[in-house]
Amino acid sequence: MFQIGELAKRCGVTADTLRFYEKNLLIQPAGRSDSGYRLYNEENQKQVSFILKAKDLGLSLDEIKELLEIKLEATEHSCSEVKSITSAKLALIDEKISELTRIRGALKKINDACCGADNDDASHCSILAALDDEA
Repeated sequence: MFQIGELAKRCGVTADTLRFYEKNLLIQPAGRSDSGYRLYNEENQKQVSFILKAKDLGLSLDEIKELLEIKLEATEHSCSEVKSITSAKLALIDEKISELTRIRGALKKINDACCGADNDDASHCSILAALDDEA
């Protein structure tokens, strides 16, 4: 058993991050010392590692919490429940990529149309005109 500072050091996060995870019910201390300090164990370290890997994949805290709950009661859940969480995240990412691709195309079009001359004032800038165009 070790205190929050040691867990933070082992996981490469701050103690505030661990307190945040605890506040949001992602982790729970394994116990408390006689003086009331939170105590953690190897299982807590594994949970934090799980959380960090899930965050790296872009999963939200709610999604991570749901996955942790399924993991804790794995025999009462199916693999398809887990996959539905990642499938929903993939669909959301695909939507964002599509939207960013559309935005990039529109921005590139107006950017490429601009001469960008240093000696011309901006009153005739094609980018400003395109943004001001009501059509």
